Amino acid sequence: MVVSARSRAGRDEARLALDRFERQENFPVALRVLPARYRRDLRALYAFARTVDELGDSAAGDRTVQLQELDAELSRIWTGGAVTDPVLAGLAITVRAHDLPAKPFHDLVAANLMDQTVNRYETFEELRGYCRLSADPVGRLVLGVFDQASDALTLALSDRVCTALQLLEHWQDVGEDRRAGRIYLPQEDLRRHGVPETDLDAASASPALRALVREEVEQAAELLESGAGIVDRVQGWARPCVAGFVAGGRATAAALRRTDGDVLARSARASRPGTAARLVVLLGRSLVGRPR
Repeated sequence: MVVSARSRAGRDEARLALDRFERQENFPVALRVLPARYRRDLRALYAFARTVDELGDSAAGDRTVQLQELDAELSRIWTGGAVTDPVLAGLAITVRAHDLPAKPFHDLVAANLMDQTVNRYETFEELRGYCRLSADPVGRLVLGVFDQASDALTLALSDRVCTALQLLEHWQDVGEDRRAGRIYLPQEDLRRHGVPETDLDAASASPALRALVREEVEQAAELLESGAGIVDRVQGWARPCVAGFVAGGRATAAALRRTDGDVLARSARASRPGTAARLVVLLGRSLVGRPR
């Protein structure tokens, strides 16, 4: 049955997701200093997000049906029904400990359901709308784990950071996404730069594509910086964690800039030392109250 297959896949994915989470370059230092209770809750969020992504990207069979089944079982965390999926069972502990709302979790599923039918975005605003489902909920849930998700400005800044991180990831993966049948570069931007979709199949980027990628990277980097003030607004253990997001984004933007827009031929992965250095700077300046 699909449900049992999904449960087995979820069990394996949960274990792999926890391993991947510990290696995430956005959090090379922050995770090591967080108390165990926060690490456990962040792992639970990440395991859920990765499980949803795996179902949406690579599950065998009808991915839409499997995502809908997961979404239905997810609802039981708040309605009191039985939860048998191992990832959801672990997530339920975190949800109840911090009274996390259901909507951000359902939004993550909705983003992956969208991926089953939408593989192009006409405008940048349409792409941002997708990021509101696929990325912004993660930041809001992380703030919820630290019980700091009630301030409207903090949430707005978190959304900017998370959308920027999602965009930067898209620009890292232009070739990979193309091979998977998806193009996140807005169609109107491709036309404006004179970039046919077939240019995305090349071994290296054309001059026009490089110019487009450079433009998109700078737009995402500006969005990231517009939300970086969140580091000063959160308190306690939330600060190094949130600073890890921002530092990781800055390191990714720097890695993308080093490719000079040729993300087809050159790796744009941020290094751990580069991310760690930016995290230290962020936290240091936040502590002394200096502008970033």
